Amino acid sequence: MKELRIRVLAGVFVVAGVLSWAVARLWNSVGTLPSVPLAAPVVLALIAVILLATALSIRARLKAQRERVPGAKGVDPMMAARAVVFGQASALVAALVAGLYGGTGVFLLEYLDIPARRDQAIYAGASVAAGIAVIAAALFMERVCRLPEDEDDDHPGAASAA
Repeated sequence: MKELRIRVLAGVFVVAGVLSWAVARLWNSVGTLPSVPLAAPVVLALIAVILLATALSIRARLKAQRERVPGAKGVDPMMAARAVVFGQASALVAALVAGLYGGTGVFLLEYLDIPARRDQAIYAGASVAAGIAVIAAALFMERVCRLPEDEDDDHPGAASAA
């Protein structure tokens, strides 16, 4: 399984932000801009909490397993792989959503004197912050579930010599 690349996540965020800003300008010129839902940052924050709790649980179970604590419950490799895949998918979606709300929020900065637009800008900013929290939790999950490096990886000919 390939690791998440921060460059890819940043690229998704920037491209989505620029497109969202352009669409918000266009949409505002022909009509009323759709509102940023209050549920957006709440849902993203909830996903971040779930990812963080899962990562902390797996890390504690792996530590107990490494230290050979009696009665320690091991980590099923498939469960860890599923957790990493969930984290990676969540990070990609969070980068996209945070970019969309970030672009909309940048557009709304021009209209902070209007109370309704100011509230929308705050919700958009909170959505970006929650999206970044999802990405951070997903990267932490990936780090926790990373397999230790093989000694043979440093010496490519070692496996064929044996």
